[in-house]
This record gives sequence, C-alpha cells and structure tokens, in this order.
Amino acid sequence: MIEKLNKTFCALPGVGRKTAQRFVYHLLERDREGGFELAKALVDAMEHVKHCSSCRTLSEKNICNICANDVRDSSQLCIVETPTDIHAIEQSGVYKGKYFVLSGYLSPIDGIGAAELGLDELEQKLSDLKVEEIILATNATVEGEVTAHYISNMAKQFDVQITRIAHGIPIGGELEYADMNTIAHALSGRKNYD
Repeated sequence: MIEKLNKTFCALPGVGRKTAQRFVYHLLERDREGGFELAKALVDAMEHVKHCSSCRTLSEKNICNICANDVRDSSQLCIVETPTDIHAIEQSGVYKGKYFVLSGYLSPIDGIGAAELGLDELEQKLSDLKVEEIILATNATVEGEVTAHYISNMAKQFDVQITRIAHGIPIGGELEYADMNTIAHALSGRKNYD
C-alpha cells in the first residue's frame, strides 16, 4: 500500500521517488488528518472540475468566471497553452479580454495535432464571434512557435488582427546571464523608446 502511494505521488510533475517517499511518510507519521483532507479534495476535484465549454480552461462550472464576465472584452482572444498560463496573465492585472486554452502544443511525433488542441473549436469561435484581435501567448519553445504559426495561418481567413506576446529579457534580468536566443528575441522584438 505504501509503495502504491509512492508511485501515485511520482505521477506528479517534478516529484521523484525521494520526494514522493517524504510526502507519504509525512502524511502517515505526522499528518493523517491532512492526508484524509488531501484525499477528499482530490476526489472532489476529479469529480467536479471540468473544462469550460467556451474557453476550455478548468472550471467547476460549465462556463468559467472569466467567460461569464460580461465586462471582459470579447473582441480580444488570448490563446494560451495551459490553464496555468491564464493564472499568470491574470496576476499581471493588465489583460481584460477572453481566453482560449489549447491544453498543449502541436507535436505530431506525440500524436498531438490540431484536433487534440481544439483548433476546430477555435476556428468556429472566430467565425461566430466578433473577435478583432488574437493574442498568441504560446510558450517561446520550438513547439510553441510552431503552434503560434499554425494558428496565425488559420486565423488569416478571418478579419482579425494577430499579435504575439513579446519575449525577451525579463525585468531585473541581466544581459550577461541571458542565452543567445532570448537576446535575439529581445532585439528582434524591440520598439521605440518614448
């Protein structure tokens, strides 16, 4: 039973055998009540959390709070890879539009194509709604760039502005510690200094 619990914790990203073992022994030796609470919370989440029928993020409701919010700008649609990307963007407090979650990126080698990312749903959304701008916020990886390029080509048939989030040197970052690709992105994405 302990080994099964260890293997279960190892299924989580970033959790190896030693970390899983620490979790298991902590719960069994010092926090059984916490273990029961964790188990109940996991069961509740697995039973009640689903994908928003509009943007595909995780939600306890059929329509998530962002999609249900009429104050949000429906003319802007930010395309992200994961629900955690929405959380990161929302923390900035700057973006006031809506989202579409891909739940991954194009990877033909892994069998992930346009259908698996819901790009047919995105295309339908673009034809039905009055979206004026698509903001491509996929990660700055090869797969993220390929996915952004694919979506850009798909969206060109609609009268919509297509933008890409900037990538480059983070605030507080130092050039000497940045890799050459980050510096290249930062230089190619430069803008006028006011």
